[in-house]
Amino acid sequence: MPKRNYGYEKRQKELTRQTKREEKRQRKLERTSDQPEEAGAEEPTAPPLPEEE
Repeated sequence: MPKRNYGYEKRQKELTRQTKREEKRQRKLERTSDQPEEAGAEEPTAPPLPEEE
């Protein structure tokens, strides 16, 4: 019975993980670039509290 090549298996696993990570990064970049910059720049603010007399 041949000996298992753990180094090869580990390398393949790392390559798979790296490609998934890269795809996720690309999707994230596309998602952020699709949003208009004006909408992203505005911060939601709460209305001012009524002053008590």
